[in-house]
Amino acid sequence: MTTLKPRTAGHHSEPRVLIQDVISYEAPERLEDLRGPAEGILTLPQHVYWGPKAECDLSEPEGVIKAFQAILREGARADQVELMNAGLLVRVWNELMLPVRCRELWESKFPQLAQHS
Repeated sequence: MTTLKPRTAGHHSEPRVLIQDVISYEAPERLEDLRGPAEGILTLPQHVYWGPKAECDLSEPEGVIKAFQAILREGARADQVELMNAGLLVRVWNELMLPVRCRELWESKFPQLAQHS
């Protein structure tokens, strides 16, 4: 008869992998490619934001932040180009809560964003 030894607390046989460590983030070729609206109400597509209120008021800083955080985290390059505005992005960049790898990608590609951090 074989007896099984209980695992000790905190011991994992496999290293833990978090989605934020492996998800691939995208960015456009140029910051100027972001031609989205600079004002009005922006309704985020469901594949970018699946929360209860997908409308973002771009006249309010909270609306821009909500929209851009979702687009940067979940949006493909085509979504970014269509939905984001370069001027608004530069304005709110330092207020965005983003995964480290996402922020690093954008700041390495567009050093002008890092200057606003």
